[in-house]
Amino acid sequence: MSISEMNWSPLSERLRPREFDDVVGQEHLTGKKGIIRGAVESGKLFSMILYGPPGTGKTTIGEIIRSKLGNRYHFEFFSASLQGTADLKKHFEHAERLKKVGQQLVLFVDEIHRLNKSQQDVFLPVTEKGLIILIGATTENPSFEVNPALLSRCRLVILKGLNESDIDNLLRKALEKDRVLKSSGVTVCDEVIEVISQSSGGDARIALNLLDTLVESAAALDRTSLDLQVMNELSVLPSGRYTKKGEEHYDLISAFIKSMRGSDPDAALYYMLRMLEGGEDPKFIARRMVIFSSEDIGLSDPMALVIANATFQAVSNVGLPECVLNLSEAAIYLAVATKSNRTCSAMMKAREMVKATPNLDVPLKLRNAVTKMMKELGYGKGYNYPHTTGGFSREYYLPESIKEEVFYVPGTNGKERYVLERLRSLWKGMKLYPEEK
Repeated sequence: MSISEMNWSPLSERLRPREFDDVVGQEHLTGKKGIIRGAVESGKLFSMILYGPPGTGKTTIGEIIRSKLGNRYHFEFFSASLQGTADLKKHFEHAERLKKVGQQLVLFVDEIHRLNKSQQDVFLPVTEKGLIILIGATTENPSFEVNPALLSRCRLVILKGLNESDIDNLLRKALEKDRVLKSSGVTVCDEVIEVISQSSGGDARIALNLLDTLVESAAALDRTSLDLQVMNELSVLPSGRYTKKGEEHYDLISAFIKSMRGSDPDAALYYMLRMLEGGEDPKFIARRMVIFSSEDIGLSDPMALVIANATFQAVSNVGLPECVLNLSEAAIYLAVATKSNRTCSAMMKAREMVKATPNLDVPLKLRNAVTKMMKELGYGKGYNYPHTTGGFSREYYLPESIKEEVFYVPGTNGKERYVLERLRSLWKGMKLYPEEK
């Protein structure tokens, strides 16, 4: 390939590894003892799902497998984002013809998560019978995006996210070996390499192509050196890999909730802003805080629900970018608030009792006697109006067989300790409220 021809290809393509030894960060798969390398070199290739973040080498590994297969196999690519079921059937028909001449089709399915359930189902019989060897590649968690039946017929192979050191090495290798970069006459400073490595989200493709763009842009401006000042002038930075439907979505919201639960306002702000910078709907975050305020704070600080609900309303009324202030205030408040999951625990205990005793009769005294017959049957008889007895009538309200059950046991954090003292005082000798363990 000439330099002029190479200019038409992105750096990530020009520098794509051609050998297993050249793959970065996946030693457990492509190293001398790697499972994929071993399978290819021994001629015992198996169906697999390659799962990992963008830019970690899934397609590259597929290309290397294709170049290493012997005459026994025939390798073909299928793009789930561009092709459909009719195209798959053509591949399977070709696999039948290959089988007759002693060959087996290896079908690489890029972005397999884009296929719907019925499309994924067509792989079941052909993988079960060994008509094809399936290599599916996905950036989405296979537990959510790949049919369990299909996943059970394949081996899940996980690619590791690249760290900053991996990206740094790739960028320096590109500057050393790529003829286009070398011919540009632009020297790249270490600080620029460091910034790209830190901000590319472990995506080799983003990092390499960003370097390519920066060098090309600097050369067009007749700059011989690419430093941070020039980089800032060019205003080019990667946007990260967060997607509202990807695994990063679940990871970050989980980290956000756990940080608030752990009373770490700094971590809560960090993860919240990661989501917002990635394009997350601020209402989604506010909605989760409303849930959190009851699930993890409860009556230890009743104001938490008020603030969370007000924040949701503020987000709805104000919108981005100003509503980030409202979200930040709420996240900090919820993080530093006293914590109690007793409300949540009470709900779950009560639900279990409802499932176990769904048909217990409501005590007659609690029923409204809306007809003469009901009154004659005793509906409402014996009911004591609490306001006529000082606000508490010292009687049970649950059905007779479970009347002494206690679902809600307040803790001693924050204002909930006063709730515990009150309930113990009211129900002394009738219901047992255990000491805090």
